[in-house]
Amino acid sequence: MDKIKLDKISTRAPKDLEKDKTKEKTTAILKSLNELQNLLYAESKHAILVILQGMDASGKDGVIRNVFGSFNPQGVVVRSFKVPTEEEMKHDFLWRIHAATPQKGMIQIFNRSQYEDILVTRVHKWCDDETAKKRMKAINDFEQFLTEHNNTTILKFYLHVSEEEQRSRLDERISDPTKQWKFNERDFEEAKLRKEYIKMYEDCFEHCNVIPWTIVPVDQNWYKEYLIASTLLESMQSLKMQYPSIKKAD
Repeated sequence: MDKIKLDKISTRAPKDLEKDKTKEKTTAILKSLNELQNLLYAESKHAILVILQGMDASGKDGVIRNVFGSFNPQGVVVRSFKVPTEEEMKHDFLWRIHAATPQKGMIQIFNRSQYEDILVTRVHKWCDDETAKKRMKAINDFEQFLTEHNNTTILKFYLHVSEEEQRSRLDERISDPTKQWKFNERDFEEAKLRKEYIKMYEDCFEHCNVIPWTIVPVDQNWYKEYLIASTLLESMQSLKMQYPSIKKAD
C-alpha cells in the first residue's frame, strides 16, 4: 500500500460534488443508520468502534453531534481520552482504552484514542521511537484481538483540516461567544507544531494499518458528515444482521 502523504490529499470536497444534494443524501443515510443501529442493538452479536483522530478544531465534536446525535442514546457511548489520570498512568497505556471498548450491540465512539500515546507523546519527546514502535505493535494486536474475539468492527477516521481552516476555527473560539467555552490557549501552541504532528500521523498510518484509516477532508462540514455517515452505513450493512425471533420455550 502506498504511504499516505497528507499534503497530497485535499481538505475539501471534490469540486463536482453539489452541497445541497449531498446533504440530502446524508439525511437519507442517517435514517438508514437509525434502523441499522436498532438492529445492531436487538441482535447483539456485533460491536462498532468508531475512532476519531485529528488536529485541534478538526471537527470531532461536530461529527459526534451531527452524525450520531439522532441515534438511540441507549446504544451509543462516547468516550473522550484526555491527559491520563494518576491511576491510568500506573497501568499500561492500553488499560484505560480496553475498559472503554464496546460490548456487543453497542456503538462506541472514541474522541481521541490509544493513538494519542504515539502522537502527542512523540511530538513532545515524551516517548522515544523504540517505545513508539512497541506501542504500535501493541495497538495492532489489540485491534485485531477486538475484531477476532468480540466481533468488533473498527472504523478509524482521521479528520483532515487545512492549516488555514484550523486557524479560523481556533480564532472563532475567541470571537464567538457560543464557542468561547472551547477556548484553550494551549491549542494555539499545539497548532504551531502542525508539521511535527503530520509527520507522526503519517508514521501512524503506515505502521498501524491492520485496520485501515479513512482520511476525511473536513474543511466543509457537510462533506465530512456525508463521508463518515456513508462509510458507517456501508460497514453496518455488510454485517448482514437480522432481528432475533421469538424464542420457543423448552
